[in-house]
Amino acid sequence: MASTSWWSSENFWRKTAIGVTTLMLVVLIVLTFHSVSVITAGSQRVPAYSAINQRVDYRFDTKRNVMVPVLGEEAPLFGKVLTAEEAEALVTKGKLTIQAKNCINCHTLLGNGSYYAPDLTKAWLDPAWGSAAVREQLMVNFLLDPTTNARGFGSNRRMPKLGITEEEARAIVAFLKWMSTIDTNGFPNNYKSIQQEG
Repeated sequence: MASTSWWSSENFWRKTAIGVTTLMLVVLIVLTFHSVSVITAGSQRVPAYSAINQRVDYRFDTKRNVMVPVLGEEAPLFGKVLTAEEAEALVTKGKLTIQAKNCINCHTLLGNGSYYAPDLTKAWLDPAWGSAAVREQLMVNFLLDPTTNARGFGSNRRMPKLGITEEEARAIVAFLKWMSTIDTNGFPNNYKSIQQEG
């Protein structure tokens, strides 16, 4: 009976499979902890929720060759500076409202969701709101009654009335402002930001 080579034995491949699987599990754990640290609010690319107290601009970064959000001077949402805890609660309420109303059935956030309606990643910076001075109230008005405040831009697509309360609408606006502060490596591409005064 011919003997098998060490590299073709069942025992060698069993040990190799166990070793590779163990190594990949360790790599996956390390990458998971790293990813969570990078995408957690308060990290370098994902600002803390209190960023909603600041002006958000979108400028071209020549070193990276992409558009990046830039936080500026104090520009509190709805005219009230929020503590870190209040900002987190408001942004979280907005996120939960967006989830509860199934907004990603039509919209995308950070590229995830449906492409029927506009991506909301940089909705706070959308020039279609006209001016930064009236944007907050226009966004709230639209969320409360999208039928009357329709914004189809020639697509004949209309957002249905979702029964959003004013408190929920303000929270959604806070969430969208915070989303616009996230450094998304230039996503969405070729995005033109709203004109800011000063």
